[in-house]
Amino acid sequence: MLDLFSPRIVMNHQPKNQFCRQLLRAICLIALTMTVASESVFAQATQNWVNNNRARTSIASRDSSAMMRLVGPLSDAVSPSVVQVFAGGRVIALGTVVSEDGYFLTKRSELNGDPITVRLPNGQKTNARVAAQTRSNDLALLKIEGGDESTWQIKPAKFVTTEPPVGNFLISPGRDGSTIGVGVLGVPSRHIEHHGRLGVNFYDAPTGPATVRRVHPSSGADNAGLQDGDRILKINGFQMLGSQAAINKLGTMYPGDVVRLTIIRGDDTLELDAQMSDQMLLLESKNDAKVNGPRSVRLSGFDSVIQHDTVLAPNQCGGPLLDSQGNVVGINIARAGRVVSYALPSSLVTAEVISLLEQARRL
Repeated sequence: MLDLFSPRIVMNHQPKNQFCRQLLRAICLIALTMTVASESVFAQATQNWVNNNRARTSIASRDSSAMMRLVGPLSDAVSPSVVQVFAGGRVIALGTVVSEDGYFLTKRSELNGDPITVRLPNGQKTNARVAAQTRSNDLALLKIEGGDESTWQIKPAKFVTTEPPVGNFLISPGRDGSTIGVGVLGVPSRHIEHHGRLGVNFYDAPTGPATVRRVHPSSGADNAGLQDGDRILKINGFQMLGSQAAINKLGTMYPGDVVRLTIIRGDDTLELDAQMSDQMLLLESKNDAKVNGPRSVRLSGFDSVIQHDTVLAPNQCGGPLLDSQGNVVGINIARAGRVVSYALPSSLVTAEVISLLEQARRL
């Protein structure tokens, strides 16, 4: 019988144990080579799968270029109804055209008394003035002035009063036919109580001027220069008798409202103008502010709002809000949180437009 492991047939006449070890090493090397090759193929396949998935994700994203192209025609269709509002040379809001003779709605609390100008849909820039306003829903009706009306190229927005169902996509167009963002309607319309705060605590006193016990940092009172120990004699010209009277009067003020304070400091009587702050802004920490980003001066105190998760800048409020069919279903009115935007529904806006236009045209 032939001994396969005899020295006569083993290459280089290697001993039996040494040959076995070399054969085992060869088998392991072949297996390792196959494993490395498989891993290489798998790695390439995985990378291709990741890249393909990235492409799919990009297409499906709400903020992707593909989505913006898809909704672009809807935004472009309402571009003659959207203007950009400036105060003191700074963009403060968008506006929604509501009449052919140059009236448009915008966010009242952003108007600060500086000269107002408006950039029209065609790029033309001209003056505007406040014609009427309502504190309850933070709306101001402005009138375009200057130039020939035939050159304005504006068109009133057509509001539909049917509220879109929860879960529907909502589109926020810009002035030039661009799309600012796409969001989803989160909850049905609801009332939002106002939370205007001056940013002070008073000593409890039933009579006499309300005496300031503490001024909260970064509040409207702090920015106006109010100090601990100041005594508030009048608010907007009304005499204050006791701390509760001052609290009640300030409780009627909305965030963003400017109040005239007549105070006694030592032997001096001073006049200060202080802006009411929203309680949510006063209570947030520095970390909260970083997470939330800039929010509207007024983000509460609305008869009815619909909430969506489009990320808007404060100066992008005031423009129309569209449903997925291109219907104008409301006006964006506040950026209230990181992914919380409020819009006044069309049913409320149309009633306000009628009232404001009547008020403006009587003057």
